[in-house]
Amino acid sequence: MRKLGIDYGDSRVGIAITDELCITAQGLETIHHQGNDKLILKRLDEILNMYSIDTFVVGMPINMNGSKAERVEITEKFIHKLKCKYPKILIETVDERLTTVAAHKTMNYLNINKNKKKEIVDTISAVYILETYLNKQKNKV
Repeated sequence: MRKLGIDYGDSRVGIAITDELCITAQGLETIHHQGNDKLILKRLDEILNMYSIDTFVVGMPINMNGSKAERVEITEKFIHKLKCKYPKILIETVDERLTTVAAHKTMNYLNINKNKKKEIVDTISAVYILETYLNKQKNKV
């Protein structure tokens, strides 16, 4: 069973997925939703029809000082929607501090075109969120 990483944002949601053995994470797509969670849930339905997913890993927007950012409450409401719609899927959260910064550094390193960065930054952030989760799981063993 695979894990799905979610970088939930105001207008875009980055999606990443593990391989079947849950060893690696790769970017899947960015969902443009403009604040409409129904679009996200509809696309998640389609993704769940293509892949066997047992866990959603959602990035939690914590401030650098460890306090809760105002986006935390919005993200928690989205997580509640996920729990209601997908009661059999485990939902984990990870601290997503610096994932967007890391994504931008990666894109700069790869010399990604400035216009394309906006399209893929959320997907790359979702990969980092999922990798953070996978690394935590490895360290538990």
